[in-house]
Formats: sequence, C-alpha cells, structure tokens
Amino acid sequence: MKKSIKNQILTKIKQRKRGWAFSAFDFTQDFKRREIDESLSYLTEDGEIRRVIRGIYDYPLYSTLLKKNVASDINQVAYALARKFNWKIYPDGDTALNYLGLSTQVVAKSIYLTDGPSKKYTVGNRSLEFKHTTQREAALKHTDTALVIQSIKAIGEKQITPKFLDALAEKFSAVQWQKIQTDASKATGWVYEIIKKLADKAKDSHNG
Repeated sequence: MKKSIKNQILTKIKQRKRGWAFSAFDFTQDFKRREIDESLSYLTEDGEIRRVIRGIYDYPLYSTLLKKNVASDINQVAYALARKFNWKIYPDGDTALNYLGLSTQVVAKSIYLTDGPSKKYTVGNRSLEFKHTTQREAALKHTDTALVIQSIKAIGEKQITPKFLDALAEKFSAVQWQKIQTDASKATGWVYEIIKKLADKAKDSHNG
C-alpha cells in the first residue's frame, strides 16, 4: 500500500468533525477496498481513529476536561451502519426526542426504525437496535418528518403540551415545516393534525 493512500484517507477523515463514525464503504468511490482496509488498520494502530464495532470506526472526540476520548456518538454509529448496508433509518420514540434535544433523559438503548433487517449492536456500554418497519413508514422522504412524527408519538396524544409544541416548532424553519407537512400526509390522523397546526403557525410567523 502506498503511504500516500493512508494520508489521503486520513485527510478525508479530518475534514469531518470529530465524533464522525464511518466504515470502509465511505471511501470506496476514491480508493480500492484493499487499500482502504489496510489504511484503516494502520490508522487505528496509530491512534488516529478508533474501532467502535466490527467494520465501524470513528474519529474520536477528545475531552480536555476528562483528558481522554469520549464515548462514541451512537447516532453517528447508527448512520455509519445505515450507509454501509444501504438502509434507510430514522430514530424512534425517545431516541428521536433526544436527537432533537427535546429530552435530556439518557436512554440506555437507542432505537432506529429501518427498511432493513432488525439488528442489535453493543456500542461501549450502550445498546443500539434497528427495528424493521413497514414500507409506508420507511417511505418518508425526509428524516425531519420521521423525527417529528416519532417525537409526537413518543409523547402521546393525551400528554402533548403547548410548551412541548413550542419547543418542537422552533426546531425547524417555516420552509422545513411545509415540507414536513407534505411528507407526513399519510401519518396517523391526530399526529398529522398537530404537524399541520405547527406548519400553519410557522407560515404565519414567517409572513408576519
């Protein structure tokens, strides 16, 4: 393997933010698979990257306070796996609430819905689970739509509060809300009504 290949791959990794998770798949458009595998192996030995689980690595985020690398970003790992296996995924329930910053509760298990097979992984001391979902749910065009739907469902129709809706409304722009409304047209009735109200509210605020 040419030394320059390893350096080129490291440069591509460093162009990303620390915490980015990836697999060999993320470099296959530019390099041969053997070169990629060898480079990732050497970079792991050098301490430049970290092997998270089999076939998945990350560019570790270092904490100056703790003076060590922090735990891998479970969301980054989930999307690295999705790219590797060509799955469409989006966070489910409490995982969606955490993703959007609408909940500070630390979940022991991160769950993602997928059009791929159901799978379970252990990442450090946390569980990562993929649940196969119906074709209709997987057909959503935008991740934002899935996040909104799953967040609303996680709270529940009877527990939705104005405070929660205000917080959710602020997560997206008026243009994004219009796209979410269009994409969510086949969502459960009460969920869609909430999304429609939020989209209308965002539109009125923008026009105002």
